[in-house]
Amino acid sequence: MHKPKVFVAGPVSWNRLVTLDRLPQARPHTVFATGHRVAVGGTSAGKALNLASLGADVTLRTVVGDDEAGRSVLDVLDRAGVEVIAEVVDTATEQHLNLMDPHGGRVSIYLELPRLRQAEHDDRALAALAAADAAVIDLADHARPLLSAARAAGVPVWCDLHDYDGAAEFHRDFLDAADRVFLNDDAFADRDALLVFLKSLDKPAVATLGAEGAVAVGGGGGHQLPPQPLQEIVHNKTAGDAFFSGFLVAHLAGADLAEAMAAGARQAALCLGSAGLAPEM
Repeated sequence: MHKPKVFVAGPVSWNRLVTLDRLPQARPHTVFATGHRVAVGGTSAGKALNLASLGADVTLRTVVGDDEAGRSVLDVLDRAGVEVIAEVVDTATEQHLNLMDPHGGRVSIYLELPRLRQAEHDDRALAALAAADAAVIDLADHARPLLSAARAAGVPVWCDLHDYDGAAEFHRDFLDAADRVFLNDDAFADRDALLVFLKSLDKPAVATLGAEGAVAVGGGGGHQLPPQPLQEIVHNKTAGDAFFSGFLVAHLAGADLAEAMAAGARQAALCLGSAGLAPEM
């Protein structure tokens, strides 16, 4: 059985996660946390860890600082079996402060954001990209040049646009280069507006709807995934990266649209039942 090879490019981070009974109101006051911890974060780390847990051969090209946070991130990825091509910069590793409530609410505050001035491992990254069955290029300026590299190599490009509103210029290169698009419904007023946008893309697209499931259009068909029951939520985090990963691995194994959507939902449920970004391997 062919082991899928996936190239991922994009951000990783080291985060402080703070859980609260409810998110703070916009006024001066004091709140008490119900818990807090530090953990790896970042959408590309989330995808790489989930893909590895599903048995994919994963190479992640990312940017970290030469600091304790960066070393902590790389250690987590290495122990999960992810091959990392790390561009190490002289600024701090990306770090967030995430405030989370028990109902899925989250505020993410960027504390540090690294800047890649000059890549040192382009040859290695391009070789890994060319050998991949799919290239996942996530939203980050340091990943943007790999969009055209993937197109030139003939590797299918998968892009997760997150809460794209259909207009933000930052996302345009990623949307144009993608063979398949994922996003969530956060920026759309209602389901009709979302569906109009998805159909306008003229390429296969999947939108996750939070607790309401997901919807897919394009590629000669469409599918609606209904809400999925969850037995337990151990850690309330976004499960979008897990859904994306489950869908991608199933697709590479030959699943049809409905089967890939179901596989994405299963991985998302497993992720929500785990304390980390991905189910324990």
